[in-house]
Amino acid sequence: RRSRGDAVSDPAIHRGIARDFTPSQEMSDGCKEKGQEGKEEGREEEVGLLACTKGSRRTVNYREAYNLFAVNGILFNHESPLRGESFVTRKITIAVAQIALGKLDNLLLGNLDAKRDWGHAKDYVEGMWLMLQQDEPEDYVLATGVTTSVRDFVKMAFGEIGVELRFEGKGVNEKGFIAKASNPAFRLTVGKQVVGIHPRYFRPAEVDLLIGDATKANTKLGWKPKYDLQSMIKEMMAAELIYQAKP
Repeated sequence: RRSRGDAVSDPAIHRGIARDFTPSQEMSDGCKEKGQEGKEEGREEEVGLLACTKGSRRTVNYREAYNLFAVNGILFNHESPLRGESFVTRKITIAVAQIALGKLDNLLLGNLDAKRDWGHAKDYVEGMWLMLQQDEPEDYVLATGVTTSVRDFVKMAFGEIGVELRFEGKGVNEKGFIAKASNPAFRLTVGKQVVGIHPRYFRPAEVDLLIGDATKANTKLGWKPKYDLQSMIKEMMAAELIYQAKP
């Protein structure tokens, strides 16, 4: 971190420490349909949104009042094999790997129609680094600009183990069945149900569509994602199969 001034008595500022705050896209973008540099007002009744809004505004306040080099990075969903197990992307890859290895029968999810802008954490870390290399501190959105449904993410993850899915039903009655299984390394039966829906996994304040606009980061930072969703899922599934195969 670096400070652009020393006119403040706070010793932390003299040491060149500035806050690099990274709110989530659902918070900073107010759960809007399309991210436009994070300017729209959010659902401030949500505790998380309140916390991130406060932190983001405080960063701007310190930057302007004390001449600090401090930036807000507004990052849309960024994933990797190290993603926490409670997040839907990692939950999916864990379940698919366990199904392939005969350790699990069924993946249970909530809203399969929810759409997210998923990118690779490696790209987003590079973007954060680039923000801190600029001559002037500004706020940036990092996103791929591509939105994908949870259902399609599930299909792509199963595709990495040679399985093609067929979905039947709607809402809580929707089910996913194995339509084709082409990988002889995994003993999977065509027609077997491997995806189901459970009401407890529906969010009370679900956001149907999230997609970010990283035009500013593209033009000012020269930042563009190197990973597409397919390559990211391939990496996550390869790592998960190794991990889940351990005794």
